[in-house]
Amino acid sequence: MVLHPLLGVDEVPAVESYLGRVGEVFKVFGEQDSGCVSYGVRLLDGARWFVKEAVNERGRCSLERGWAFHRAVRHTAIVPQVHRIAVGDDWAVVMPWRSGEVLYHPTAGGSRDRMGPGSPMSRFRSLPAADVLRAFDRVLDAHLTVESAGHVAVDLYDGALLYDFSAGAVHLIDLDEYRPGPFVLDDERLPGSRRFMAPEEFVRGAVIDTRTTVFTLGRTARLLLDAGDAERAWRGTAQQLAVVERATFPDPDDRYADVHRFAAAWHAAGASPER
Repeated sequence: MVLHPLLGVDEVPAVESYLGRVGEVFKVFGEQDSGCVSYGVRLLDGARWFVKEAVNERGRCSLERGWAFHRAVRHTAIVPQVHRIAVGDDWAVVMPWRSGEVLYHPTAGGSRDRMGPGSPMSRFRSLPAADVLRAFDRVLDAHLTVESAGHVAVDLYDGALLYDFSAGAVHLIDLDEYRPGPFVLDDERLPGSRRFMAPEEFVRGAVIDTRTTVFTLGRTARLLLDAGDAERAWRGTAQQLAVVERATFPDPDDRYADVHRFAAAWHAAGASPER
């Protein structure tokens, strides 16, 4: 029986050279602040895959955490880690390739990458509001599954959203910082984008729980359904904006108690937004 060149191998001496032997590396994502390097590879049968390799200690911790998360949480919107390969003392994980564009590249062009007329985020915000709502509903549904599995969102932001403009589908990527919750923050802050993070994510000793996820999802809705970064052009309904405002109260006790309650309020507030 012929083994799959990625799913059937448990160890390789070096990732990039191995991928070059079993297929064509058509995309390289250089070292990111996560401590990983990633590759898009097209195998000889034409199938495309995504392979992420740890290159330092931070990357190793990230991949270990991500592997555990993907064993606990499965959802059609979340691009799964389906196999991992030993590379010396490190790991590489294998994921199916998903077509689309990341809505924001923090290392590419800074705020220009989000607000430029041709940027993925600007084009996404130019879609009919109903399309944006469908994308957010898919993100929200994925986090109902995350919550049901006893996990909380960490480092969710627009850079974790991959949108396929042709198919009108959103995928969640790079969720390696998600972890079981609640937990107590033992550092000065959690990783993530300040535009999406709850106040407690900056307080050593704070409890990080599902109310923190509610805050981040509220910020996600606020930023995706606005016509720009200034947050002065809300495209949803007034009722939906009221739900977002409660979800993003500074004090966790004032927010929805969990993602399920937030989702129920969000869906109850749904009406006909600006088209």
